[in-house]
Amino acid sequence: MNGWIGTDYDKLWLKSEGERVDGDTHRAEFWAMYSRNIATFWDAQVGIRQDTQPHSTSYLVAGFEGLAPYFFETEAHLFVSDDGDVSVRLRQENDLLITQRLILQPYLEVNLFAQDVPELEVGSGLADGEIGIQMRYEITRKFAPYVDVSYERKFGETAALARRSNEHHDDFVASIGLRLMF
Repeated sequence: MNGWIGTDYDKLWLKSEGERVDGDTHRAEFWAMYSRNIATFWDAQVGIRQDTQPHSTSYLVAGFEGLAPYFFETEAHLFVSDDGDVSVRLRQENDLLITQRLILQPYLEVNLFAQDVPELEVGSGLADGEIGIQMRYEITRKFAPYVDVSYERKFGETAALARRSNEHHDDFVASIGLRLMF
């Protein structure tokens, strides 16, 4: 879920992300951020993020969101947890129009950590990344079913921790969904 309330200059962004596998919630995040337009197509953002899975953790969030050259939608956020752990998330995506209604959206996301976070089974440095592609058909601009395929991988110490716990350090994920705009 991703949406905002406000004007072109001042917004309240509300975001939620999660991951469920076989009926078990593996990850759940809820964001609330104030967003202020600082340049053409660029917003500075500050707010909070609350994770409920795998552990309940609160974060202070600061970052940017905007449109980079060649229409790459870019997000860059810095997180400081209530335990003082520092991490960064970078995401880029781009809409490629196959037709006026059929849209292909490749994306890339990486997470970096400044230190080891044992309770999250994360090592310092580049912790994980995801590369994927989403195909959606816009029946109307506000109603679009989609299919998404991605490859997720853990890196460095985070991958080593996963292997020691007999967990996979990489996965292919396929999902279907519905994009709605209000």
